[in-house]
Amino acid sequence: MKIPLITSIADLPPALKASVTPEEKACIKKLSGTNSLPLAVTPHFASLAGPHPGDPLRRQFMPSRNEFDPDAFALADPLGEARYRKTSRLVHQYRDRALLLAGGSCAGYCRFCFRRVRMSGGPGFINRIEIAEACAYLERHSEIREILISGGDPLTADNAALEQLMAALGKARPGMVLRICTRTPVTWPQRFSAKTIGLFAKHKPIRVMVHINHLRELEEEGGVSAGQILKSLVEAGIPVHVQTVLLKGINDSAKTLADLFRACLDLGLSPYYLFQLDLAPGSAHFRVPLKTGLKIYRDLGSLISGLALPSYAVDLPGGGGKIRLYDNVIVREEERPAGNVYLLADAGGKLWEYPVN
Repeated sequence: MKIPLITSIADLPPALKASVTPEEKACIKKLSGTNSLPLAVTPHFASLAGPHPGDPLRRQFMPSRNEFDPDAFALADPLGEARYRKTSRLVHQYRDRALLLAGGSCAGYCRFCFRRVRMSGGPGFINRIEIAEACAYLERHSEIREILISGGDPLTADNAALEQLMAALGKARPGMVLRICTRTPVTWPQRFSAKTIGLFAKHKPIRVMVHINHLRELEEEGGVSAGQILKSLVEAGIPVHVQTVLLKGINDSAKTLADLFRACLDLGLSPYYLFQLDLAPGSAHFRVPLKTGLKIYRDLGSLISGLALPSYAVDLPGGGGKIRLYDNVIVREEERPAGNVYLLADAGGKLWEYPVN
């Protein structure tokens, strides 16, 4: 499927084009031709962004010199997915659910992407042989009740490819819940036709896990909006859960997050997770210190109801799995050559490191 992407400064909306600084131009040039994420944004998302360098939408796709700063804590595979890879595309870390890395691309590149190393020059959409491998594994593991279809973004494939994949998964494991993990409703809402929504409804039980970071991502532009699309999914009987990444300078205030989650609730969406940033290369400038994040979450809880409050969580670096974050989650702080770290305990009591800053 042809994804409408802006990949050069010349094609940005006029106000954004005029706002690009010499420093940003140098960063974009440096990224081109390397194994790093280049500039890529959809016309829809670019049109929602303001020209100021600190604009919360602009910062999510505009390359920055900070991406080249050294970060001793950065990991090429922050979630340790390689440790749990069972087939070329399937990851099985948690007992009752598995992850299928089906999508090969995205409708735009987020500068904080935790799979950014894999995304650059990565594989295309899952093929028949890879689907068969994954389905064979699912047939052998009856404990798996849910499968997360992610990537890249699976919605960058056309409906025929999605139909083939979802039908195969449903045949391998009838009744298994499909979780479609996507940012496309926000970056490219035009992708969602009535046929696409009908395709999802055909393959129930299904849930859409959508990545939204800021209230303005729901706004209308050119007669279409993420909010409209997501509401249509809910009205078709498809549950939509919101996942948000806590990002420095973008949404790191309780009020900003409260405004987003209230709006999501009004649309019928369920705020699900607020994630502490993963330790991806080139993303440290987006990282909110963990103790600051805990305070923001505490303040957030006083502003909104429990219905609108997601769980605050982190994927423990290197494959420790997901844990919820709360005020007493830090076991202790220790020094390391790269800098001070907090020690966080997983469900089994094993300690994992996360940088203090």
